[in-house]
Formats: sequence, structure tokens, C-alpha cells
Amino acid sequence: RLAREHGLSLTDIEGSGPHGRVVKDDVERAASKPKTSAAAPAAAADTVMKLSQMRKAIARRMAQANTEIPHFYLTIAIDMSKAVALREELGAADIKISYNDLLLYACTRALASHPEINAYWNGETIVRRGEVHLGIAVALDEGLIVPVIRGAQHKSLREISSAARELGTRARDKKLDPAQMSGSTFTVSNLGMFGIEAFAAVVNPGEGAILAVGGIVDEPVVKDGQVVAGKRMRVTLSCDHRVMDGAMGAKFLQTLRGLLERPLTMLA
Repeated sequence: RLAREHGLSLTDIEGSGPHGRVVKDDVERAASKPKTSAAAPAAAADTVMKLSQMRKAIARRMAQANTEIPHFYLTIAIDMSKAVALREELGAADIKISYNDLLLYACTRALASHPEINAYWNGETIVRRGEVHLGIAVALDEGLIVPVIRGAQHKSLREISSAARELGTRARDKKLDPAQMSGSTFTVSNLGMFGIEAFAAVVNPGEGAILAVGGIVDEPVVKDGQVVAGKRMRVTLSCDHRVMDGAMGAKFLQTLRGLLERPLTMLA
């Protein structure tokens, strides 16, 4: 009993009694000894990761962007209920269109209405691009790559969908041509499929803005004075303050929201 009170096991105590029997003095002697703690496990060693050429290029460009580009950010919530319904109708007609396809197409229409967003800072001047070359951020194991849909403002929704699908496949298969990875005038980065609701992206050098897209979430919305179930998506426009001010970016987002909340208007 005395051994139990001290948290000792009789098998760990050397006995001094007859035939090696453990007696009271043995227990008290063992209890008085300082307890030794178990040796701490060895700390896990750090791992130094060798950078791929892609990761080095990404690091250089992002450092340049954060150092040189004065960013500001605008976020807007979009009711995607009608876009969800439209996609379901198209799917029933065996027309495979993703939410990202609808978003990309809406961006081309909005950029056509707001050429001041499709622009970049060029030293002492602002250059407004004549064409919309739409960059699509694609995540690979090695890092982020941005294939480009060239002349996107001239393409239909189906053509945008086909081009995005082909470029995404070629990016993952590492079969993109150099021309398919350069010259973007505006980029869309979508993390909604990862459960991200909102985030802010870094403007790519050579562009004036980038759109960061969150996922569609179920949220209550007010319609005609009534609270009803809604489908909300939040997008954040990161802007180069040298190229545009807040009102310009806000008007672009209002146009984009209008197109996605009434998607049939951009398909007419």
C-alpha cells in the first residue's frame, strides 16, 4: 500500500529484507529519490526545399508586384440564384457549362463596358488594352500558372467554356505553349471549389486588376421585403491604384453583378 501511495511499483524496488523481500525502509528510500523524467523526443529536423524554376519565377513576380503596385481592394456579394438555375437548365439540355465559365464570360462583357479596368501602368502613362486577354489562374503542385484566353471579348459562352477547359487540361499536363502563358490583360482566380468564401489576390505585373472569386454559399437574402433562401458568391477586385480609383472598380463590379444576377441578359 505504501508503494502505491508513492506511485511506485514493487518490481522496480530493490528489496533488503529476507530473500530479497521489499520492506518499508526500501519503499521510503525509493520514494525519497528524485524522479527522472523520460527523455524528450528528438526535435524533428527542418527540411530545406529546393525551388523549381516555376516557384522562383512566382516568387520574383509576387515580390515585384507587392513592392511596386499600390493595391486596394473592393468586395461585392452577388446573388447567384438565377445563374444556378440557368446552369441547371443548360445541363438538362446536355450543355455543360460551369459556374466559372459563366463568371469568365461575364468578366469579358463587363471589361468591354469598362475599358479603364482592362489597363496597366506603363512608367508615366496608363495603357488601355484594345483586346481582352483573359488570364485563368490554375493551381499546380509546383505553383500557380495563368493560361490566357486571347481575344476573349469576341468569344461566345460556349467558346469561353471550351477554351478554359482546354487550357486547364494543357496546364495540368504541362503542355502549354509559351504564347498561351503570357500577355494576359486581366486575371480571374477562383478558389471557391476549395470552400473559400472570400480572399484577395495580388495584381500581376502588366495588369491593372485581378478578380478573386469565392464559392457559392447558401445565405438568406431579402427580396421584395421578404427573407428567402439565396445563393451568394463574393468576389474581390484587387486594383492598381495608379491605374484606377475606387469608383472605377466599384462600377465594374456593379456591372459584373448585374450580368450574373440576370444572366439571360448577357446571352441575348
